[in-house]
Amino acid sequence: MAAAAVSALEGLGAPEADGGGSSGSEDEPRPGTAAAAAAQKREERLRKFRELHMMRNEARRLNHQEVVEEDKRLKLPANWEAKKARLEWQLKEEEKKKECAARGEDYERVKLLEISAEEAERWERKKKRKNPDLGFSDYAAAQLRQYQRLTRQIKPDLEQYEKLKEQYGEALYPTSNSLLHGTHVPSKEGVDRMVADLEKQIEKREKYSRRRPYNDDADIDYINERNAKFNKKAERFYGKYTAEIKQNLERGTAV
Repeated sequence: MAAAAVSALEGLGAPEADGGGSSGSEDEPRPGTAAAAAAQKREERLRKFRELHMMRNEARRLNHQEVVEEDKRLKLPANWEAKKARLEWQLKEEEKKKECAARGEDYERVKLLEISAEEAERWERKKKRKNPDLGFSDYAAAQLRQYQRLTRQIKPDLEQYEKLKEQYGEALYPTSNSLLHGTHVPSKEGVDRMVADLEKQIEKREKYSRRRPYNDDADIDYINERNAKFNKKAERFYGKYTAEIKQNLERGTAV
């Protein structure tokens, strides 16, 4: 009986030992699975590295492209944008003219139909401002305005021109080999016209010249008009340096 019980207990324990051994083998990681996971992680990292490498190359290409474009812009003239806009506008105008010519329409009339009343009024006001006086800027601009004003007043004498043309022929149009000094004698009418114009200019200048107001309370430190102008210039340039000396002389405390 005792031997049978022992054998029965051993029989019951054997399966438990086997069962424990089988569960331990399942918990241990298999070598093939670990290698596959490591290879997958490595592949994922390589893929991310390739993506970063491609992004870096793309950024480098875009930066180089921007540098090239900026260098081109710096080499262009200062008013290139305005010139470009004007050229584009001229191309559009030429295309519209061709389209109107193909349709048999008047381009100026079609263009006027697209202009609003306010723009037309502003354009008319601008056209009426002939030779606007913008004030004095420099002597060169004033001289140019005077020259343009005088040339607009010139009325050509066509009869005299035809007479000179018949008299001199091709010599009327000088070349680089022509000798003009002493060959032209102005007419009496031309001289009178020039004298009258010069007198008119002198009269106009005298009318616009303004005299500085005279101050009766100012100190008289001059002997004539020319000396007064000189003293004013000297005071303007050196007055701040000689103010103390002048005050000492007036008080009688000069050393």
